This record gives sequence, structure tokens and C-alpha cells, in this order.
Amino acid sequence: MYIRNVISNQQMVLKEEYIRLIFGLKLKQIRTKRNLSLFGLSKLSGLSKSYLNEIENGKKYPKRDKILILAEKLEVTYDEMVSTKLDKNLAPIGEILQSGILKEIPLEVFGIAESDLINIISNAPSKVNAFISTIIEIAQNYNLGIESFYLAALRSLQEAENNYFPEIEEAVLQFSEAYQLDLSENIKSMELEEILVEEYGYTIVPDAIDQSPGLENLRSIYVPKSKKLLLSSRMDEAQKAFIFAKEIGYNYLEISTRPYTFSWIEFKSFDEVLSNFQASYFAGALCIPRKRLQNELKKFLQLKKWDDKEMINMMQSFNASPESFYQRLTNILPNDFNFKNLFFLRFTHEEGAPKYYLKKELHITHHQEPHANEINEHYCRRWVSLKTLMEISTTKKSHVFNTQISEYENSKNQYLVISSATADPFKKGHYRSISIGILLTSSLQKKYPFLTNHNIPTAKVGVTCESCSITDCDVRAAAPKRVLKAASFKETVLKVEELTKKFE
Repeated sequence: MYIRNVISNQQMVLKEEYIRLIFGLKLKQIRTKRNLSLFGLSKLSGLSKSYLNEIENGKKYPKRDKILILAEKLEVTYDEMVSTKLDKNLAPIGEILQSGILKEIPLEVFGIAESDLINIISNAPSKVNAFISTIIEIAQNYNLGIESFYLAALRSLQEAENNYFPEIEEAVLQFSEAYQLDLSENIKSMELEEILVEEYGYTIVPDAIDQSPGLENLRSIYVPKSKKLLLSSRMDEAQKAFIFAKEIGYNYLEISTRPYTFSWIEFKSFDEVLSNFQASYFAGALCIPRKRLQNELKKFLQLKKWDDKEMINMMQSFNASPESFYQRLTNILPNDFNFKNLFFLRFTHEEGAPKYYLKKELHITHHQEPHANEINEHYCRRWVSLKTLMEISTTKKSHVFNTQISEYENSKNQYLVISSATADPFKKGHYRSISIGILLTSSLQKKYPFLTNHNIPTAKVGVTCESCSITDCDVRAAAPKRVLKAASFKETVLKVEELTKKFE
């Protein structure tokens, strides 16, 4: 009964908000048709300009006597003013408001007020409606669901903040001091498990997930009612430490709205997406402390020549997976070492399959060349991200590491790309590669000599085979159909010009 009452109250609030917004939009439309400014309507009606502005923005709904005054001065009936039926120009906005889609978009994360967005829509409803319809159609064609939208919104937030969140970094330092954790040494999963049990009342149930066929892809499940954390036996020490650190993050950061599985099955709201990210960031910062990573990077950056072994040694010196290490680099390199232009990619691949899937990407400062492409296009096989996947799927090594200077044929930009591939412990015959790419600018190369003094192989690369104009590629997976189409179009234009000149 309580839940039913809560839902009923929420529906009532939404209905009241919808009525306020519709009334405000109608008032603005009628006022504009009468060629009246807010100041003019204020003078005509005797109602203050600020009060009228709040009505038009959907913040207030006027009482009956005020509506009667407005109806009289605007020369419309009372019923016309209070009706929620909209004319054909405003009908699209009504559909958008009633659909609740604006509630799904995390506007507040980007500092956008819903009223501002409604104002933009109301100024050109038919055009904006056509635009929104186009976006929805594109999303459907590209098979994009609300979860993809949430993740894209989170990625935009990370990129806007250069993927560095000082409040979480500070929270990790405060936590480690409060619980006397030595961040100069690797934190073991046993230490974190003890805190979960003693401080937060958790019961850890090892191997519980193994008992349920069909859940092989999950590493942990949290049962909030009993505070039990169910684990998979396929995790190694680093993965276990990360999961315990993440659970501590949820508790220490006082996050209540959260997903209960790792990896996540679905996100029901943007709050869950954001919470998952915040707890993961906390875990990464706890397992790979900023100060210690700073010191390791300083030593590495002072090398006279690039050294793969030194990079691998630095990575393996932390109790963390290659993915956690690369993710942590995207926090620290831009903020502490001014490596502003970099990208992060996670690819997955099934042994013997022809396709490679980009499952995660992040671009600091601006959208770098390698990014998700339209469905059914083939990523460039010259990428080191895919080379490491090809190697590990054939050699069955535990970890394949490689580096490459990638020069993108469409922009001539060069990136130092480092990549690690490992087997997926939760999917037999599946592999994943994690890569980070750093744009080689002249200022960086002057500051760090090893960026020019190296023996790293350079490869000319494209983005997808379909859009690549490299002619001597021996690993091409598909014809350059987009390049050929553009060339054909250009040839047609030239022939039309020739024919036009001939008959002028």
C-alpha cells in the first residue's frame, strides 16, 4: 500500500508539473501572437513581470482570478486558457513533456535547467520536434537504448572534467587515514574485506555465484537486505581487491542508488550510472593511489629512451588489473602531467570471430581519431589495440603488451599508443584489449625526450576499412566503400561541369 501511495503521489506531482508547463507555454504563445512583451503584458494586466515570467517558465500556476484577468486582457476565453489541449504548433512539445523523456535526460549534470530547454523548444516547436524525431530515429537505427544514452552522458561528463574528480581523490585520502591504510604499499583484498565485514556489516559469500548456472559473466552480486556480497571463484587477487574497494566506495561516499551486480546487468536511471562510476573511481584511486602513481610516472618520464619493460614493471607493481591501471592513467596523466590529448579504448573479441567490438571509449580534450563507428563497419586492423587481441587469441599468453606510433591517414596526427590484451576469465575463448593513446605534440616531445628517442614501430592507420584510403593495406577486412563513393561523386560532379561548359 505504501509503494502504491508513493507512485500515486509521484504521478500527481508529474501531472501538476505538466499542467504548469503547458499553461506557461500557452500564455507565452498567446502573448507573442498579440505582439506583447512581458513588460507590456505586466502593464496591461497589473501582474508583475517577474510573476508572469515564473508562470511562463512553468514554475507557478496562477489562481482563478489571475487567469480571468489574463484571459480578458489577451482576449481569449477562460476555458481556452486552462485547457491542456495544444494547437498543432505546440502539440509536439506536449508529447515530449507527457512522454517523460526530459526526466530521463540528466540535464542537471550539465547545468541545464529543464525550463531553459523547454524555452528553446517552444521558440521553434516544429523544427525542434523534427530534430528530436530525427535523433530518435537515428538511435533506433543504430540500436541505441536508454542505457547507451546514459553511458554517453557519463562519458561527456568525464571528458568535460578531464576525467579527474578531486572530491573523490580527497575522500580516498580521508578514508585511508581513518582506517590506517598504508597507501605506499599495495592494499590486499583481505584488508578491505575486513573493513567491509567489521565496519559495514557485510557477509562475504565466496563461490556463491558459481552455484547458479547462467551467471558466469558476473563477478559479484550484492544483496542489500542481508548485506551479503556473493562472489565468483574466477576472480584473481586484483579483481577481488577492486570489488571490495568499490563496495567500500558505495558505503564511504554514502551512495544509496546503485546497481547491485558487477558487471552491471542494466542501469535503471542515470543516478545508478553515476553512482557506479563514482564507486569505481574510488576503488581505482584506492588500489592505485595518486601519489604513488605520480612518483612512478615521474621516474618513467625521465627515461632517455622508451622502454616497454619499464612500463610493464610499473603496471605490475600495483595490485590492479591492466584495465584499472590504464583507467587510472586517464585520471593522472591529464591532470598532473599535462597530457591533455589522449584516448582510452577497450575492445573485446571472440576467438575465431571476424569482428572486434569497441565496448568502452574516452577522449580527453577533444574527440580523437579512434572512436565508435556505425554498425557493421570494420575497425582498422593496423591498430595496436587489435594486434594485441590477434596475438593473444593465437598464442594464449596471459598478457600481451605492445606499443605503436599510429599516424592517422585522414589527419596526419601521430599518437603513442600502448596496449595490453588479456583473456576474459568469465568467458571462455573471449579476449579484451585496453589501450591508451597520447597525441604527440611538439611541446610534449621537447619536454619528454623518450617520445622522440625510441625504437617503437610507426604504422599508418585508418579508422574503419570502409572509410580508409590507404591503398597498400594487406590486412584490410572490407572494401573502402565510403572512399569509393566519395570518389565516384567527385567524378560525376567534374563530368557535369565539363558538360555544362560544353553547352554554355
